[in-house]
Amino acid sequence: MTGEDIASRLGWSASKISRLETARTAVTAGDLRILLDLYRVTGSLRDRLTELGRTAQQRGWWDAFGDTLRYGYSTYLALENDAESERCFMQNVVPGILQTADYAEALMRAVFLASPPGEIMRRVQVRVNRQQLLTKENPLELIAILDESVLRRWLGGTAVMTGQLERLIEMAERPNITIQVLPFAIGPHISMNGPFVVLRFPGPAASDIVYLENMTSELFIENEAEAFHYSLAFDRLRGMALGPAESVNFIAQVEREVNQQDGGINS
Repeated sequence: MTGEDIASRLGWSASKISRLETARTAVTAGDLRILLDLYRVTGSLRDRLTELGRTAQQRGWWDAFGDTLRYGYSTYLALENDAESERCFMQNVVPGILQTADYAEALMRAVFLASPPGEIMRRVQVRVNRQQLLTKENPLELIAILDESVLRRWLGGTAVMTGQLERLIEMAERPNITIQVLPFAIGPHISMNGPFVVLRFPGPAASDIVYLENMTSELFIENEAEAFHYSLAFDRLRGMALGPAESVNFIAQVEREVNQQDGGINS
């Protein structure tokens, strides 16, 4: 839905929509409620976005990168900041919250081919800033399942890959972080169609929001039945994956193989 469509549906002026979209005007509680109704946002996601609206004046660190990040991704960062745990399954790349700066830069240069260097480095800084959640006083609990292809896909050369694999091994030693590898040998599995993230929030009744990302947009799933489906899928993947200790050994073996490769791919 375009800004013109929204203006037409709500009877708002195009200038008002423009000011809201570019953050030149703050969204009032009433306007936020109207927008949530328009997009049929309900349940826990609605509650979270309403709370974000109430605390909008308390700017998060990600707001400084608003000129670089898509709105949906900024919303994800705000939700991640409030979550108590994060469960993610990754098929092709290391989760952003575990990436080294060098790995993130190599990835950004491949994905955002037309972006200027300054924008690339700002995106890298976002990845680095996110990692504070894993080391703060009450850290985020992270359980990451990595398809073997994540470890085998070269980004940036030998030095970059070695550094990233070492980072995974190092972070797996933290009590709040669990990393498991899903090896090729297990064959087909329940999430062959793509990666996903499940965020869980504190409270009397645990609530989950599922985050899906594609090339041009983000999708949040907060319907209880659908989110539960992803939680079940994650549990199934954990059961199929190598255990934490075996996974660390597997990553260390891949790192040795990376260092043994000659020619072809260089740092």
